[in-house]
Amino acid sequence: MTTARAVRAAVLLLGLLSTPLAVEAQQAGKLPVIGVLEAAAPALNQRTREAFRQGLEQHGWVEGRDVLIEYRSADGRTERFSELAAELVRRNVSVIVVAGEPAIMAARQATTTVPIVMAAVGDPVGRGFVASLAHPGGNITGVSNMAVEMTGKWVELLKGAVPKAMKVAALRNPTNPTHAVFWSQTQEAARVLGLQAQPVEAKTVEEIDLAFATMAKERPGALIVFPDPLFSGNRVRIAGLAERYRLPWLGMFRDTSADVGALMSYGPNALDNYRRAAGFVDRILKGAKPADMPVEQARQFELVINLKTAKALGLTIPQSLLGRADQVIE
Repeated sequence: MTTARAVRAAVLLLGLLSTPLAVEAQQAGKLPVIGVLEAAAPALNQRTREAFRQGLEQHGWVEGRDVLIEYRSADGRTERFSELAAELVRRNVSVIVVAGEPAIMAARQATTTVPIVMAAVGDPVGRGFVASLAHPGGNITGVSNMAVEMTGKWVELLKGAVPKAMKVAALRNPTNPTHAVFWSQTQEAARVLGLQAQPVEAKTVEEIDLAFATMAKERPGALIVFPDPLFSGNRVRIAGLAERYRLPWLGMFRDTSADVGALMSYGPNALDNYRRAAGFVDRILKGAKPADMPVEQARQFELVINLKTAKALGLTIPQSLLGRADQVIE
């Protein structure tokens, strides 16, 4: 074979080999993109990310093959939600998945046209995110975790686990409107159980430290951490401060509380919520409109008790309470 013929053959071979790659690259450019807005650092979101991917795969969407996912993490700085939501809109995503009121508000401010799927929200109707659960009426739909209905249960559980507590503190974010409802219900539940309720506020990472310093002086017997992206994004920080001040605490979601050292968690299963959010994304990518997709209620609730934390605090959890637990961490 002459040199010229060899060169032509090599060029032809390279062209044949590169054709599938070019087609794949072209197809990849046409894949729908899902934006996911997160509060915590990426390392803390692996379980919810995997649950969301599992949900997508159940509906036939494989990441990288059928769809692309763009994550934007606030790293515990919820004030970054607005810029991150705007980034996703500029990225021309097909849908945005969010959890928690501040993130939902940021996404709503960033767009009124891109579909928004809520993976968790306390009171979507009361906050005006949707017109009604049955008929959302805008570009937002998803899963409601019914948090506003569980506040009294949190007080009751803490009283059962820490019977000597006479005062229960509540860590709330004054910029989260739903926390006003949580606080009102906490006060009522505490009154019924003969407890004093103490509000402690934080709207920034630095103020979380100040809130715990305040509690160190006021010495409540237990703490409820209201669900909020600021607090979930800084769950490890909160767990460390609670451990330092030997303060038993309860949170709503297992992965943001009991798994990182809270005495207990009680609320919806966050992983199930994200799998169900994937179902909304599936329908939207197939042409459904959020305005016509009813908001669904959380369906799996779990009580998780961390016996390692109880032991470290010198607490003995009553058998009656342990018997109600869906899972015990030992």
